[in-house]
Formats: sequence, structure tokens, C-alpha cells
Amino acid sequence: MNSEHQEWLQKMEEQSRSRQKQFMQHIADRLGRPRVTEPPRHPFRGSPAFWQEFEWSEEERIAEFTSNFLSVGGQVERLTDWSEVGGYIQGLAEQMNAHYIVRQHQDTLAALKLEERLPHSQISVWNTEEDTAWMSRAAEADFGIVVADHAVAYTGSVTVLSSADKGRSVSLLPTALIIIIPVERLVTRLGEVLTTFDEAGREQLPAGIHFISGPSRSSDIENDLTIGVHGPGIVHALLVG
Repeated sequence: MNSEHQEWLQKMEEQSRSRQKQFMQHIADRLGRPRVTEPPRHPFRGSPAFWQEFEWSEEERIAEFTSNFLSVGGQVERLTDWSEVGGYIQGLAEQMNAHYIVRQHQDTLAALKLEERLPHSQISVWNTEEDTAWMSRAAEADFGIVVADHAVAYTGSVTVLSSADKGRSVSLLPTALIIIIPVERLVTRLGEVLTTFDEAGREQLPAGIHFISGPSRSSDIENDLTIGVHGPGIVHALLVG
């Protein structure tokens, strides 16, 4: 960038700032108050101490999450251990007559041996085949299967992080979604999840952090509610443990 162009940019910025000051001063004059030039003070930041200390027991977390998730149209199932997860998914797939399923590429899901349980369904594992249009594959799926990275009881939300093995399309594009939530990942407050992202730092954050609170819901200007417009219209949360 040559000096002449830099001078022109600086001149344009000065003119813009001058017009901005004039505009704000005009508003202040009309309101009959002095123009505020200093940023407001914020003596208190973040949540108060009592909220940071607020904690439910495990059973309370499970009960509150279940209540909140059901209230927005989601489905919740409590399972004792992972041995019950495969059977539940098998029953659901047979009930839905699911021909096509896509899941995250994770060892815990591979251990369910869904290919053996569902010989009549085509099961794709995210990002394991070259030259595959994975977004299209996910959009065609009857349902997707993911494992939650976090879950929040107070808001009834599930957090799913994206990676090369955990494509965001698995949770966003199928008709229905199954979210497996290990109970030890269920916390009381949303802040407990957000803190982990702060501590990790920007460089360690994934490309996508998705908060899922039941089926996709959208309303138009007349407040007509539609389910499943921007994501799965059916969401099953399986609390395991």
C-alpha cells in the first residue's frame, strides 16, 4: 500500500469520526444532556458468587434436565449403562423403519455394533470414506447419532463439539437425532460449560460449538411455530449411567 493511499484512508477515517461525533452531539443536544465520551464503569462482572456456588445433586440434575428437555418437545430415556444403549437404538430404528443412519466416528459408538444389530439399515460413519459428500449423506439420513460433550440441567441443553470425526452435520441435518449423554457430563449451570472454553483458549476451540435444546423450533412474524425447519424435528436424549 503506497503512502498516497494510506493518507487517503486516514483522511476518510477522520471524516467518518468527525461525522460520528457531530451525530452523537446532535442527539445529546436534543436530549438536553452532555454527550458521554467515556465508557461506562462495570464494577460487577460475571455471575454473582451465590450462583457460581449453586449445585444440584446428580439425581436433581437428571430430573431437571429431563423436565426441561421434555418441555420443549424432546424425548428423554434413562439407561443404566452402555449395554442398554445399543438395544434402545435398535428398537428405535426398527420402530422408525430407518433405512439410513449416520453416526460420529467414535470408539464408544463403534462398540455398540449397530451394523450387526441393524443388518437392514445402512450405517455410515462420519468422514471414514473418501470422495463422499458427507453433508448430503447426513441430510439423507433417517437419524444421526452423536455423543454429548456436555449437558446442562438448568437449561435442558446439550453441547456437541465438532471435529474431523464429529461433523456438525450429523446433529444438524438428519430427520431425527439421538444424543447419548454420559451422566458424568451433566452439570448444573451453563457457566460450568462455558468456563471450559475460556480455559482452553481460542486456539483450542473447535470450529463448531452447538447447543441443542430439543427439536428445531422456528416461528414466523405471526408466531406460527414450525418444528424441524432448521434441524432435526425429533430429538432423543439418552442419559446413560
